[in-house]
Amino acid sequence: MTPIQTKQTMETARTGQGTIRTVLFDLDGTIIDTNELIIQSFLHSLKGHVPESFGRAQIIPSMGEPLTVQMQHFTGLEDVSAFVRAYREYNLAKHDEMVSLFPGVKETIRLLRREGIRLGVVTTKMRGTTIRALKLLDIYSDMDTLVTLDDVEHAKPHPEPVEKAMAALGARPSETLMVGDSSVDMQSAIRAGAVPVGVAWSLKGEELLRKSGAVHVLGTMDELPALCGIGNEGA
Repeated sequence: MTPIQTKQTMETARTGQGTIRTVLFDLDGTIIDTNELIIQSFLHSLKGHVPESFGRAQIIPSMGEPLTVQMQHFTGLEDVSAFVRAYREYNLAKHDEMVSLFPGVKETIRLLRREGIRLGVVTTKMRGTTIRALKLLDIYSDMDTLVTLDDVEHAKPHPEPVEKAMAALGARPSETLMVGDSSVDMQSAIRAGAVPVGVAWSLKGEELLRKSGAVHVLGTMDELPALCGIGNEGA
């Protein structure tokens, strides 16, 4: 993608006047509120292996990265299989009672589908738990493609996940929004040539997303249709 195309793509995102045909979503922290589940899963699995002061301030900045990478960072160990296993056991046990959609997500997704926008999820979560969450919250059938940690060789911030989703949908990068709550989402989008869009409800903060390249930050999910050039009728 040339610098001129990148500039034009960003201007499209700012004005909302361009043609957006595809929207890709990160999962955790973007459309599904798993924040507390993730934090508690880390605290449970790392108990006794990290300082007593270890908590949200250490966990939040790395959220969005692959679990193994996070565990290696927190423990300083190369082999973190036992920590990953403990995390996943706790996470699965508590999953259904601790996850929910962020406000306006289902309504916005249904509106985008009615307007012919192709939708997908691009996540560092494993495929099984991704499908479980989407089905539990009744938006699985709304997604035209899923790209999970199991489907790629290189996770975000590498461009491969976003590129793979766009290829599956036959989408052009300049006509694709990648919506996420972390710097890795923004970086993956930019490297793939898609339009990086942040969400203001990110635990990491709006400023970090803008510094990471977000050309627009959604204050609420119902701002998304206008960014795709869709009016609010029927929303």
